[in-house]
Amino acid sequence: MKAWVIGNWKQNPATLQAAKTLLADISSQAASMDLTACQLMVIPSLVHVTALPQSDSIALGVQDISAHSAATGAFTGDVSAAQVKDAGANWVLVGHSERRQYHSEDESTLYNKIKHALSQQLGVIFCVGETKEQYDSEQTFNVLAAQLTVIEQLLAETDQDCLAERLIIAYEPVWAIGTGKVPTVEEVAATHAHIKAIIQSYAGAEKALGEPCVLYGGSVNAANAAQFAQADSVNGALVGGAALQADSFLAIADAFATAKRHK
Repeated sequence: MKAWVIGNWKQNPATLQAAKTLLADISSQAASMDLTACQLMVIPSLVHVTALPQSDSIALGVQDISAHSAATGAFTGDVSAAQVKDAGANWVLVGHSERRQYHSEDESTLYNKIKHALSQQLGVIFCVGETKEQYDSEQTFNVLAAQLTVIEQLLAETDQDCLAERLIIAYEPVWAIGTGKVPTVEEVAATHAHIKAIIQSYAGAEKALGEPCVLYGGSVNAANAAQFAQADSVNGALVGGAALQADSFLAIADAFATAKRHK
């Protein structure tokens, strides 16, 4: 599989023009690089999605969709998977720790979002990860197992023959997001291997998913990306702050593309 390097822009930048400039910078610089072993994606603010140009080389995602309906309904402020698809995006981020924390999203809510996304042929980047307290108390694997039951339910209750092409798992330890604190490569590699083993133990997973695609996120930057890229169980990166500058975002992409070519 290709490595994925995905930029989650969160509530940035402040203006549409700045978003257009950032994407243009990424596109122009990427065109002069050998990134054939790497698939790029950007996930901007929803209000900017329809105004950003679509391309084959950079996939476009959104940061959220409604859990209440896949299409339409009386849900003020929500945007459905069907509307996102119509707007030109093909992927959605689900389960990010900031959504879990600030919007109290639980497994039932996340399952509905994933189900709605897949019903509209959207791909899903599903985020999992533990807090600092859970990490310190050595509960990481238990926390991840509980969060991943959403995938087990999905496999049990839906017919997803193409799930392998439309599901990405992103492991983001909450204590590493935006803090500059980063787990060791050995820790990340072991955790990714554990995530894959959990998913592959589910009934129907081998047929629907094969080997799951698992990305690392949490203070990934140009300086440490090459180390993570060397780990076989790390299939790419979900990038936050470093995705807001074309140079740093593409340095991460180059690290993964280079590692992929030499494996």
